[in-house]
Amino acid sequence: MNLLNRYSKPLITVSMMLTVNLFYAQQGTITINQAPELDTLLALKKEMNVSETDSDRYKIQIYSGDRSGANSAMSKFDAKFDKITSILEYETPNYKVWVGNFRSRLEADRALEKIKKEFSDAFRFKPKKKDRNKG
Repeated sequence: MNLLNRYSKPLITVSMMLTVNLFYAQQGTITINQAPELDTLLALKKEMNVSETDSDRYKIQIYSGDRSGANSAMSKFDAKFDKITSILEYETPNYKVWVGNFRSRLEADRALEKIKKEFSDAFRFKPKKKDRNKG
C-alpha cells in the first residue's frame, strides 16, 4: 500500500498533464488570399529568368567569321557541351556563335575555363541591350 501511495501522486500528475494537453491542442485550416495578378507576375518573372535576351546575363563567344565556320563551330560545341545552349548571331559582316546564358560572371568564368580547352579563342562578354522598338 505504501508503494501505491508513493507512485500515485506523480502518476496522477502526469496523467492530468496529458489530459489537459489534449484539450488545448488546436487544429485548423489556413486560407491564403492572393490577388490573381500575382500568378501572372510570377509567370512573367520565370520567363524573364530564362530569357536568352536578358542583357544582365553573361555569354561566351566561341567563334566569329563566315557562316560555314560558325555552323561547324556550333556543331562541334553542341557535340562536346550538351548542357550549354548555343546560338548563332549575325553582326555585319560576321556570324558569331554565342554559348550559355550565365547569371553571374563567376558562373561564366567557370564555364569559360572548360570551353577554352576546345575553343582557345573563346571569351566571356555581356551582350548589349537590343532596342526592341527597332525592326
